[in-house]
Amino acid sequence: MSQTYLTTEELAARIKYDVRTIRERLKDSVLLEGKHYVRPFGGRKILYLWETIEQDMLCGTAASMVAIPMANGAVCHG
Repeated sequence: MSQTYLTTEELAARIKYDVRTIRERLKDSVLLEGKHYVRPFGGRKILYLWETIEQDMLCGTAASMVAIPMANGAVCHG
């Protein structure tokens, strides 16, 4: 399986987030080392795995659309 490796700047352009937001808010909370990004050859450079990130973004969208029916007939959006 081939992977598309992206720099932080390339990822930011694809998902329309600021580079700083990716580095300070998403990395190590939402984007996890070994799953969403790697450090090739043990260096400081970070390369993001596009296919994994894209898959998790789409799954997160479907999960946020869950609706829980309530006794009074209303729906609670989880």
